[in-house]
Amino acid sequence: MYTSTVAIDSKLPWVGTTIFTVMSKLAADCGAINLSQGFPDFQAEPSLFDAAARAMREGRNQYPPMAGVPELRLAIAAKVAALYGAAYDPESEITVTAGATQAIFTAIAAFVRPGDEVIVFEPVYDSYVPAIETVGGRAVHTRLRFPEYRPDWEEVAALIGPRTRMIVVNSPHNPTGSLLDATDLARLADLTRDTDIVVLADEVYEHIVFDGAVHRSVAGNPELAARSLVVSSFGKTYHITGWKVGYVLGAAELTSEFRKVHQFNVFTVNTPCQVAIAEYMGDASRHLALAAFYEARRECFRRELGGSRFTCLPCRGTYFQLASYRRIADLPDREFVRWLACEAGVAAIPVSAFYHDGHDERVVRFCFAKQEATLAAAGERLRRV
Repeated sequence: MYTSTVAIDSKLPWVGTTIFTVMSKLAADCGAINLSQGFPDFQAEPSLFDAAARAMREGRNQYPPMAGVPELRLAIAAKVAALYGAAYDPESEITVTAGATQAIFTAIAAFVRPGDEVIVFEPVYDSYVPAIETVGGRAVHTRLRFPEYRPDWEEVAALIGPRTRMIVVNSPHNPTGSLLDATDLARLADLTRDTDIVVLADEVYEHIVFDGAVHRSVAGNPELAARSLVVSSFGKTYHITGWKVGYVLGAAELTSEFRKVHQFNVFTVNTPCQVAIAEYMGDASRHLALAAFYEARRECFRRELGGSRFTCLPCRGTYFQLASYRRIADLPDREFVRWLACEAGVAAIPVSAFYHDGHDERVVRFCFAKQEATLAAAGERLRRV
């Protein structure tokens, strides 16, 4: 053990261990079923692993191009064109990243200067604000309206000012499962027209939408696409969160600035996984079938909660289900999830963790990206609460 005598002026003095790490450790310590952290407990298809192993054996083990292997960027361009009618140039407008978190941080670092303001929607995914503050920006919060978690565009309009440099949107939304629709995108386009505001669109759950809904990508709105960086994640789509491979779409001028930072904070992403994903994307059914796959998981989990005292909130996308526990207790949500993990044996995430001021609606987030047996075991315990 060493004790440092270096005086540290922390850039993030308020940041500690993330709630996801805290709850996963608590789940392990208490022997709880972990529905807190957002990753599957099942494997991807063997053919994806076979493709990665084959790429390794065939010598695809050295540095790839900084922007990503050509075949993967071509596959991304084809997918985006087919789904959203958007024509991105694989050479100058698509960049493969080390997951979505790196993509988001890099986008913020590339465009946000000290003193710039970035509008974020609460409950807000936990990586956005630390990235903004690390580069000297200031997060400006607007609250999605409970219980549907819809944006208040009049409030957003009032928050836009001369220092607004970026607006971060997230749809399908983590943690709430809400979606932006075409009207929302049109309003966002109205508010940013004739400005230098960059839109950062976190769309990592783009293929996980339910009940016949259609994901409205920023990439599919030509006016917004011209000022946006759009982020997605193969980890969420192909059940390989640990591979940490994602991508960013952006107009050539924006991508040029993005890559200036990307080449120095990551440079590039491991080659064999890129090659494997490119091959795997050749069968579009693998991402097109994802909505039905996870909708079945959602319905399974909601049935399990049916006989409980939890109240399920709307879930239109992602693999997270919010639930109110007001019929069970009036504890603050951080206290409730500790009790739930240690006494009931199921770990969840308190939604107040996604608010800068700890706003608490007595709602928790469960992850249903689990085997049905896992969801059934969790449901049995939750019905006893």
